[in-house]
Amino acid sequence: MAWRYLSVVATVVSAVSALWPLPTQLSTGTTALILASDFDIDISTITNPPEDLLDAISRTKGYIQTDQLEALVVDRGASYAQSLQNASSLSSLVLSFDSGFNGEPTSISEEAADDIENRVEGYSLTVPEDGSAATIKANSTLGLFRGLTTFGQLWYDLSNTTYTVEAPITITDSPVYPYRGFMLDTARNYFPVSDILRTLDAMSWVKMTTFHWHMVDSQSFPLEVPEFPELSAKGAYGSSLVYSTDDVQNIISYAAARGIDVLPEIDTPGHTAVIAQAYPEHIACPGATPWATYANEPPAGQLRFANADTTNFTASLISSVSSRFPGKYFSTGGDELNTECYAIDDSTQADLNATGKTLEQALDAFTQSVHSVLENSGKTPVVWEEMVLDFNLTLSNNTIVMVWISSADAAAVADKGFRLVQAPSDYFYLDCGAGGWVGANPSGNSWCDPFKTWQYAYSFDPIANMTDVQAKLVIGGEHLLWTEQSHASNLDPIVWPRAAASAELFWSGPGGDISEALPRLHDIAFRMTQRGVGAIALQPLWCALRPGVCDLTA
Repeated sequence: MAWRYLSVVATVVSAVSALWPLPTQLSTGTTALILASDFDIDISTITNPPEDLLDAISRTKGYIQTDQLEALVVDRGASYAQSLQNASSLSSLVLSFDSGFNGEPTSISEEAADDIENRVEGYSLTVPEDGSAATIKANSTLGLFRGLTTFGQLWYDLSNTTYTVEAPITITDSPVYPYRGFMLDTARNYFPVSDILRTLDAMSWVKMTTFHWHMVDSQSFPLEVPEFPELSAKGAYGSSLVYSTDDVQNIISYAAARGIDVLPEIDTPGHTAVIAQAYPEHIACPGATPWATYANEPPAGQLRFANADTTNFTASLISSVSSRFPGKYFSTGGDELNTECYAIDDSTQADLNATGKTLEQALDAFTQSVHSVLENSGKTPVVWEEMVLDFNLTLSNNTIVMVWISSADAAAVADKGFRLVQAPSDYFYLDCGAGGWVGANPSGNSWCDPFKTWQYAYSFDPIANMTDVQAKLVIGGEHLLWTEQSHASNLDPIVWPRAAASAELFWSGPGGDISEALPRLHDIAFRMTQRGVGAIALQPLWCALRPGVCDLTA
């Protein structure tokens, strides 16, 4: 990893380059090259190409034809007109497997859902200056897909001519970290499937690997679980605000074809008040007030994990939901457990007295039972950091821990020997800085103020204050959107292009130059807009067209 880090820091690209994330090795020239009107992508050397690779090729050609993105320079590329008249024409991009590939090709979808450490995303890309065929080579179908994504970012439009002025281009690229994600909470507010699919598209354009889906919470249960139909029937905001089994399969398939694994989360034992609408016998302190005493958000209510029937119910629920997700990871949550809720719950106190267990011992037994369901089906449990740092629980060494409360907690998690995902609220929470949402609180701010800019997120060091041994346990990171103040109308501008900052950070490695990155982030944001994603402006257009002029030190 150290070599890769130095390689990225040493890389220099011109302001015209549009690549995001920044390739780990990149060389460009100064020669103009245009795409031929009959440009095509050749896969004749690939036997039995997977269907999702063919679809990815079709999408790539479609983006190249419809992006029509003008260069982000003052004259929008007009000064290149003369050189384009005399430029060579590129008519072919050839995809092939590299020398390290053996056997029959597998699909992008299959490879995206493989064990995190086994995913092969590297590729090489060449674009000669003389119009001879461009090439993408990789040792996996997923790697070919990542190369296609990069190829689609190389081109600009001037008067219906698609071109680059940076040929020849040579790229050798692969990620520093295998986990690069985005989390969306669909319980505080519901998001139509179309919004999720559009988000998955944008994630794929910046080479993210994981859609962390926080599906349900105390406020609503919008997930159809056929074995437990009352959960969504009574727990969703409405019958039309439910993710059906078909919806879920659509989202999984759509994500997988774009190189993205879906990490589902059913948060337990906290954040479960809504279950009382269908199964009140399993919920402690339902609706208790004042809510702030018994929960981090209203309504109060948590699973009675000291009760054997509730433990069996939860294990069955997790089994039912996880069986519908082909990926190898499943989150059982575990954050913000409120012990005051159990102190006033007669049923929980009776169960503890009957078994002679402490609350922590009961939580340990509950967690082991729920996790055994996952592990017996070949899945790896994922938890929030409290399950490691706040409680003495028996967790499998294979468990993955999400660090969220503070970036300062990562070393303590790693010190316990667990692999971890960096998701700290002090860098990657997209909802921070929007003001308090709790009523009757006119001077309230969001608990995680201030607003987390892309620049601040980009400056994050995922292995700060860690030993070499601890640093090896960091598998990546993610941006997160908790949706108390978000729904379909403002999803895109809250997420994009800010979330792209972590996508590059965990692909290319930390230590990138913010001034160099900004023109490229402008570029991917404009390209997202061309493709139907409502990415927010990062600066006035005047600044975007003049890289560096609006820097604080300019």
